[in-house]
Amino acid sequence: MQAEQKIVQYLNEAHAHEIGLTRVLQAQIAMTPRGDYRSAAEQHLEETRQQAERIEQRLGELGEGDNPLQVGLGLLETVVAQGLAFAKTPIDLVRGTGGEEKVLKNAKDAASTEMHEIVTYDALERLARVTGDTKTAELAARNRAEEERFLARIRELLPALTDDVVRADIDGEHSFDATTTGAADAVRGAARSARRTTRRTTRTATRRTREQAKEAGTTARRTARQARRVPGVTQVEGEAKGAVASEGDLPIARYDSLKADEVVSRLTGLSQVDLGKVDAYERKNQNRSTVLERVQGLRGDEPWTGYDDQSVSDVTGRLADADAGLRRRVLEYERAHKDRAGVLRAAGRQTTNA
Repeated sequence: MQAEQKIVQYLNEAHAHEIGLTRVLQAQIAMTPRGDYRSAAEQHLEETRQQAERIEQRLGELGEGDNPLQVGLGLLETVVAQGLAFAKTPIDLVRGTGGEEKVLKNAKDAASTEMHEIVTYDALERLARVTGDTKTAELAARNRAEEERFLARIRELLPALTDDVVRADIDGEHSFDATTTGAADAVRGAARSARRTTRRTTRTATRRTREQAKEAGTTARRTARQARRVPGVTQVEGEAKGAVASEGDLPIARYDSLKADEVVSRLTGLSQVDLGKVDAYERKNQNRSTVLERVQGLRGDEPWTGYDDQSVSDVTGRLADADAGLRRRVLEYERAHKDRAGVLRAAGRQTTNA
């Protein structure tokens, strides 16, 4: 029985790693243009999900649910892994001097993570074989083989990714295209879906009631927002838009004629998407350090996914059941970005009452 409990412990550890890696890969795909590295990451993301499912199935076969202590430890390890992954995502989004270096550093991090997972499965397989658990040993070997293949692929791509950084940061020949990142592709896909929904609504408008048409429009908008649920997509979406934007597309009027301090004074209150748009446009055109530094200082995670799109009533409704930590995050974010009196009153009142 002790051997089985130890195997369950190691399986929980491996599962936590896979869940954490899922979040990291999603974020990396969101900020990576189409190409060899993104294709490899997308393939391994699917493998990682399958690995986690195999572990969950094995834990169920071993009766993990009958041991409250093991269940608690497993949940704790998963929460910690997810927390580390989400904490790392905003750092990934701004690391490096340019897009090429972000991709290279993310690939290096992925290689390091793969090594950690490989040795985790080494230990799990050895433990399982020594204790006679052939099924767990085979699971560990299978998962490890997939990790090893992805690590080998990353190492194959590192020279080319490094060459991209040299050409961009030393020779001035940039190849990073924000309009082809996973986030940009997801946004375009959602927009196409929304347009299709709108066209269907228009074609059938004569046969539908006004309430039905309204419902279809809501579905289209929901579809467009769905892409933003990918970790990292909100901030990268703005960069993708800014890379191809004209002055008239920016959230700040007469942008090109404004001095740096005038732009800075107008940044507070912008959403994460708009900040990303300004960041990409500024880098492509005037590239003023004062503006870029202030933008980076304001960029960060929304209190929850889709926050920037929500109305005052939506936010205050969510705050009704929020804990003290979330209310504080809303207050801090709202003061820095939206500054909506209704939200500030609700969050401040509930924080005081707590």
